[in-house]
Amino acid sequence: MRIRLSAPDITEKEIEYVNKVLLESDGILSIGPWVKKFEDSFRDFTGKKYAIAVNSGTSALFLLAHALGWKNGNKILTTPFSFIASANTAMFVGANPEFVDIDIETYNMDLDKAKKKISDSGIDGIVAVDAFGQPIDMTRIISAANDKGVKVIEDSCEALGSEYKGIKAGTLADASTFAFYPNKQITTGEGGMIITDNEDIYKYCISARSQGRATTGLWLEHKILGYNFRMSELNAALGVAQMERINEILEKRNRVAGRYYEMLRNIDGIKLPYIDNNISFMSWFVFVIRVSKYDEEMKPFLEMERIEGPDLEEFRDIIAKVENRRKNLISHLNVNEIDCKPYFTPIHLQEFYKNKFGYKLGDFPITEYVGAGTIAIPFYTNLTAGNQRFVADIIHSF
Repeated sequence: MRIRLSAPDITEKEIEYVNKVLLESDGILSIGPWVKKFEDSFRDFTGKKYAIAVNSGTSALFLLAHALGWKNGNKILTTPFSFIASANTAMFVGANPEFVDIDIETYNMDLDKAKKKISDSGIDGIVAVDAFGQPIDMTRIISAANDKGVKVIEDSCEALGSEYKGIKAGTLADASTFAFYPNKQITTGEGGMIITDNEDIYKYCISARSQGRATTGLWLEHKILGYNFRMSELNAALGVAQMERINEILEKRNRVAGRYYEMLRNIDGIKLPYIDNNISFMSWFVFVIRVSKYDEEMKPFLEMERIEGPDLEEFRDIIAKVENRRKNLISHLNVNEIDCKPYFTPIHLQEFYKNKFGYKLGDFPITEYVGAGTIAIPFYTNLTAGNQRFVADIIHSF
């Protein structure tokens, strides 16, 4: 039997609530009470004043870029190591993503490099990302941003429930986003959420997600340019059930992650996820291991802002060796009926980013090295210890 990479945790509660929408809602499948219930659950969980449900995390980022007034020609600071939507946020409004390299341990933006870029480069906005659920130190990001009057979005789409120094991910920025694709901590099938304490952001997003409708409630009165980013009642009902079980789900995922640490801790050449000491609760999105066989060879390049000239060929050779090692490990897992995937491909090396901005290998060395070696292995709420042991044994055998 194949071991899947991910799977949602669906119980009788989720089925019951979705059936209620289908059977007891008098045909109301959109713009109904379940969306409000889901939003209320998020306000309660995060302690924020406003929550706005939308149809994806990408839609949430799109709306916030417009709500914050980012525009053509702006420079929006973010990470090159993320799902591509976080960098595309700038391009949604004609702005330019400005990247800084990542920390070799946390895989989040290098905060020293970010602070320098915010101070020196005329940054107009920031999309800070909590990579793989590990919350970034938002106090340092916000302090640097406030000095320059820069607005900050925290992309917490992978970090629902994570806490840094006791503060929940997504609760310190001007506004934050979450996402509910089936591999996330909770799922609505497809869906996203915006949280904020800012009333202007809230009013814009509520209107713009639903074709720019006016707050008067009149059916065809539209005040602003809007979009169809609404979440359906079916998706919201699924989300309500999941949020009622959120603590149970997060604890189960912690147990799964803990078992992997025990089973994989003594393998030379594999780096397990690093957890910053300031993280008071880690909410697991995926479990990503990294090929670390060539870390010593990489050391001379870690302090380089950019690699070019004679050094580039040696660096290119290291990347090729890491990629080949990862390819062979993935093949070994796949042959043994274990799903796994590379996670993430550096954004700046995606084809249309290279074509538009001229990025190339060597521009962000740590991102490129990490991106060449990371592998997401099977991870989900109800993954059994037996299946994990099989995954671990196959990795050990490699």
